[in-house]
Amino acid sequence: MGIRYEIALDEAREHVYRVTLRVDAPAEGPLTVSLPVWIPGSYLVREFARHLNGLVAEQHGSALTVTQLDKASWTVAGCRAGQPLALSYRVYAFDNSVRAAWLDAQRGFFNGTSLCLRVHGAEALPHRLSFSGLPAGWQIATAAARDGDAFVAADYDELVDHPFELGTFWEGSFTAGGVPHRIVIAGALPSFDGERLLGDVQRICETEIALWGGVVPFEHYTFMLNAVDDGHGGLEHRASTALIAPRRDLPRLGQADASDGYVQLLALFSHEYFHSWNVKRLRPAEFARYDYTRENYTELLWFFEGFTSYYDELILVRAGLIDEARYLRLLAGHISGVLATPGRKTQSLAQSSFDAWTRLYRPDENSPNSTISYYSKGGLLGLALDLRLREAGIEAGLDALMRALWQRSGGGPIGEGDVLAEVGKLAGTAVAQALKDWVHGTDDLPLQTLLAPLGVQWRQDRSSVAQRLGLRASESALTGVRVSQVLAGSAAQAAGLSAGDELLGCNGWRLRRLDDALLTLASDAPAALRLLVSRDQRLVELNAELPELGQAAPVLLAVDEKAPESALGRRRAWLSGG
Repeated sequence: MGIRYEIALDEAREHVYRVTLRVDAPAEGPLTVSLPVWIPGSYLVREFARHLNGLVAEQHGSALTVTQLDKASWTVAGCRAGQPLALSYRVYAFDNSVRAAWLDAQRGFFNGTSLCLRVHGAEALPHRLSFSGLPAGWQIATAAARDGDAFVAADYDELVDHPFELGTFWEGSFTAGGVPHRIVIAGALPSFDGERLLGDVQRICETEIALWGGVVPFEHYTFMLNAVDDGHGGLEHRASTALIAPRRDLPRLGQADASDGYVQLLALFSHEYFHSWNVKRLRPAEFARYDYTRENYTELLWFFEGFTSYYDELILVRAGLIDEARYLRLLAGHISGVLATPGRKTQSLAQSSFDAWTRLYRPDENSPNSTISYYSKGGLLGLALDLRLREAGIEAGLDALMRALWQRSGGGPIGEGDVLAEVGKLAGTAVAQALKDWVHGTDDLPLQTLLAPLGVQWRQDRSSVAQRLGLRASESALTGVRVSQVLAGSAAQAAGLSAGDELLGCNGWRLRRLDDALLTLASDAPAALRLLVSRDQRLVELNAELPELGQAAPVLLAVDEKAPESALGRRRAWLSGG
């Protein structure tokens, strides 16, 4: 007894899944079904129901009336108790991301939130899912439990927390923490070095399991990577993750070094795996029970996404996959990005978390001036708190806090009060108050002060013309320079530049690359730029003063070779997790 879904793939060339939903024992009277409007882990209402068509219902050979109630829910009238009910519908699947559904003649992928209607009142019943029309040679990868030809889940929440990868793919496995793990990859090139990836990801998993005190909250784990020409991202699930990354970032046979793309890929594996603890189990109290019909608000994404972002690259150092110098370069890039965002002075991390539904996934030309990412600044907050805890004598730093919160909640929901309480227990009320001020305020984090005792030098690097002017632009020899964003308080804003402007010339010279503006200046001349701008087919001349550094000057971090031995010890303990 329960809920059964039959997924047919015989319309793959039309990018359509045919779904039959069977309710074994419906109650007497109308039955309501709905499709989620969002998927947990990706905080945007995505309206998956817009791809659902042709919903019909049948019971005991008779058609029943189906009425749409709103954008994502329907009611079936006249159901008779105890007689099996079947609902049939089609879902268009052409979203090649980790969030929705995809189907073509080469590959299939879906999350249950895109395909599986929720039967209201029956969410707690067992759910089963099976396939028909699977092309010859196709495999199925998922973390869902298998029972014969079907995949089973204890309830609806579990069903939609297991994505499915379908097709022909590379597969490898390893063990970490005594638990089997596997990686499946669709779209890898023949030069891909699978053994290297398996070994490196195994080290990541073992390092993270150790960080969490050896707790492994799943019986097996599956990484599903869609290797594409262009794309990057991931979405966490209770015993798996769906990833998408450029295939050129995969390690190649015979390649000894780790390219920047490969390091970024390993950080993606690290980030999503860390979520197995931090957000899938240890999660905001507001997520104790998901509401699939609307936004689920929380002010805690700085903790669950931000702290996970802090750990994703730090884990690579601890696992021996990158060295100290490379990590400091990566960290400097994150610091530079946050300091180059005027919105950090406008929006707090708590506000950024709450506003995720309307701001983070819908950026526009003014986003850098009005918002700050809970990923980027939240990651730096994790760094600041880690170093502050170590400064207060907590040898394990932020690791100790994460383990304490796990124990406090039993690996379940927490609130901000729980975080502050555990920080207070570990390091005192002053540190807890500092954390609260950082989360709800808009001051810059004292990172330079906190890094100095570790023998980490902080200085500003030379700025590009875009950074000095305070703008963001696209440029190429063919299309020229086009402004995408102008930062608040910048020289570009003072000159009157706007998003959408095309910069045609500077000081009487044609301009195809923004840094070439420097070539139009005499060495003894003031740094003044006379810009020729195309705006809505009109030519406009604007004058801009070019600051020496500008508000977006990048930060460089490096080891201070003259620092005392005590600083070396502190830095080693921080990077190693000791």
